[in-house]
Amino acid sequence: MTSPANSPQPYGPDGGADGHRAEQDALKERISADSLTTRRDYLRIVATVSGGLVVGSTVVSAGVLHRHGDGAAAPLKVADRLEPGDAVTFDYPGEDDRAMAIRLPDGTLVGYSTVCTHLACGVLWRRDHGADGDLYCPCHEGQFDSRTGEVTGGPPPRPLPRVVMAERADGSVWAVGTVRSGEETLTGVCRTLRDPELVAAANCPSRKSGK
Repeated sequence: MTSPANSPQPYGPDGGADGHRAEQDALKERISADSLTTRRDYLRIVATVSGGLVVGSTVVSAGVLHRHGDGAAAPLKVADRLEPGDAVTFDYPGEDDRAMAIRLPDGTLVGYSTVCTHLACGVLWRRDHGADGDLYCPCHEGQFDSRTGEVTGGPPPRPLPRVVMAERADGSVWAVGTVRSGEETLTGVCRTLRDPELVAAANCPSRKSGK
């Protein structure tokens, strides 16, 4: 008498209960091995990333990485005109010094390094955050005040270095000097200005001749 098609089939020597149990045991061993490999790989990745962050933090805090504003350059034209609510990015004073000029909604012109003081990620301006917008580092949620460059949130330990901006009679916008993080404005201006007229206008104590 033939067994119904949907009834349990007997296990014999060629596919019986012993063979089924052996297949299950082999599958369990593979799953266990895969899980162990995955855990080892995960721990290796976590250790590598954590080590990288520690090294990165140490290098930054030790001052090994390039600091924005080291050195000086001639004035750089960054825009023909900058309207309220607009911003422009540029490199100043060197090609590794990423910076941004912002015309705040009330017309104030400001400039900053866009290299975060935490781990040197890129900083963005979010114009829709508050009256002046904010300067934001997406890597670790760092936030800076758009009007002053001061830290307002997240892990950055210092304000953003500033870029001294000037507007000429024709409306063009120029980067003319830099101020390091925590440095007095006049000190930074007098340290980096190259234009004799600007040096005189800033009334720099020892550089009125532009030297």
